[in-house]
Amino acid sequence: VQLQASGGGLVQAGGSLRLSCLVSGFTMENYGITWFRQAPGKEREAVGCIRSSGATNVVGSLKGRFTISRDNAKNTVYLRMNSLKPEDTAVYYCAGPGCGLSRQDYDYWGQGTLVTVSS
Repeated sequence: VQLQASGGGLVQAGGSLRLSCLVSGFTMENYGITWFRQAPGKEREAVGCIRSSGATNVVGSLKGRFTISRDNAKNTVYLRMNSLKPEDTAVYYCAGPGCGLSRQDYDYWGQGTLVTVSS
């Protein structure tokens, strides 16, 4: 099982980015995938997840700015981030399979992709 996160970079505050998580080793369409992030000096926290049905659950403080989608044909889950703020600076990880919001729920993690938001 492999998850590969990509798409991070440097963006100005107010800008947007779309991260991708390419999944291999299991039939992605049958499972949820979850995004986490870890800011410097902080604990890894859940961003949100997308279920096999396509239903999403983005944590409250990020709702309205962050959206999660999936393309099963491409074995890829996306995290679209709008109106980015400096406090969104973090390494972003995808994890699966599943839709739990606890780090302990997952055995498989992507390598992380760094998002830096400048003020």
